[in-house]
Order: sequence, then structure tokens, then C-alpha cells
Amino acid sequence: MDRHDGFREFVLARQQALMRTAYLLAGDAHLAEDLLQSVLTKVVGHWSKLSRDGNPEAYTRKALVNQYISWRRRPSPEWPSADPPEYGASHDEATLDRIVLRQALAKLTRKQRAVIVLRFWEDLTEAQTADALGCSIGNVKSQTHHALARLRELAPELTDLRIQEVAR
Repeated sequence: MDRHDGFREFVLARQQALMRTAYLLAGDAHLAEDLLQSVLTKVVGHWSKLSRDGNPEAYTRKALVNQYISWRRRPSPEWPSADPPEYGASHDEATLDRIVLRQALAKLTRKQRAVIVLRFWEDLTEAQTADALGCSIGNVKSQTHHALARLRELAPELTDLRIQEVAR
């Protein structure tokens, strides 16, 4: 029996969800691909233990968050303009809301952004988020409160929207 049995199937089944999380954390498709690739490289090394008695998806999600937070020296993606690109872009309200939200997310601290992504896009409970971030539930509540306040400050036009609607 190969010690990597099931890893390929896991990646094929969960790749889109993991890539979405990585993208929401990193805010850039290329950085998200790098982030996910580096995490999957680490996960495959622990695969036999994870597949036997662990929760591979929770471990991988936690590794994504930890790797993202540890990339402090990497520059955050820059948003040169608050206006959406004029070429080939849709100008419907949902698209504009997503652009504004992504720009606002990019201005949060890495931990605040991680909390928002895990709580509202991944739909994790406070306890699951605390476990993924390696902190207390109180810290998750505090970070969520501060992050949402900052998002309201950065993008007041989105205050009437639910984050789940913009995420689509």
C-alpha cells in the first residue's frame, strides 16, 4: 500500500474549494496558486497519518491560513484604482460589489482577512475558525468584530449587503 493512497482523490475532490479559500486569503490568483501548491506539498508529507486518523480538509485549511499569515514579507496585492477595469468587464451591481469587497478585504490585516474568509465564505463556526487559526473563540469574535467594522468603514456602500451574496 502506497503511503499517498487517497491523496490524489482528496486533491481532485477538494481542489476548487481549497483554491477558493486560498484566493480569498491572498487576493490574487497567482499568489493563491502558490499558496495552495506550497500547502499541498506539506500535506502530502503527512498524508498517511492524516488519512488514517485525521481530518485532511481541516488540516489543509488550517495550513492554508497559517502559510498565508506567515507570508508577512510578501507584498499585498495593490489596487491601483477604485474603478473597475473598462475592458471586457461586466458593470452589473454584483460585479461592482465584488470588486469593492475584494479591495476592502485587501486592506484588512492578514488575521482579520483570514477570520472573515473562514467565517463567512467557508461558513465555519467560531470554534472551527479558532481551531483553524490556533487561537481562542474570544479572539475570533474580537477579530471578526474589528474586521467587519473596518469593512464597513472601507466600503460603506456594501453595508446593506450580506457578504454571502457578494461572494457568489
